[in-house]
Parts: sequence; structure tokens; C-alpha cells
Amino acid sequence: MECIVRFTVNHAEGPKKLRGLIFVDEGKAPSTDQLLDMFRDLEYEVVPDEQDELLFKPVNSNETYHSIRVNELDMGQEKYTEDRNLKAILNNLLPKQRGL
Repeated sequence: MECIVRFTVNHAEGPKKLRGLIFVDEGKAPSTDQLLDMFRDLEYEVVPDEQDELLFKPVNSNETYHSIRVNELDMGQEKYTEDRNLKAILNNLLPKQRGL
């Protein structure tokens, strides 16, 4: 099963939002080792923060970024987001119910 990892690389000049891909077993989240391998493949040498499992720090202090934050693990599960424009259109198209 695919897991899209959305993360932010925090540079001094500002954050950069990126994505990576990890293959995991059905119903399981990626492990820290899998995240580290993904970052390594993307040429980020990092270690996990001791207090925050979704924060990673560079191994080399000379890097141009100071941390990476995992924002979302997208496992393909549906997410509900209200579409206000669609709701307004439907309200205009559907007949109004009148009180009896």
C-alpha cells in the first residue's frame, strides 16, 4: 500500500513543502526507519528528534535547513471536506420544503 508523506523542510529563508512516497503493509503507518530511508533517498541525512517523533534534525550542522516536520501521512483513506460552493448550488436547485 502506498503512503504519501507530506513534509516541510524548514530553511532559514522560509519553509519548503515537499512530498515523498513509502510502501507500507495494509493498515500500517510507516516506521521511523522507513521515514529515514525516504529522507535519505531524497538526500536529506537526518535523525529523529528525541521529544517529537514527527520532527527530524540534520546530521550535518552545515546543512541549509534546520529541521524537517512530517505534516501528513496520506494512506489513501477518504477525508471529508465540506464544499461550500457545491452546497450553495444544491440549495438553489433543490425545491424548498414548505411548512404544512
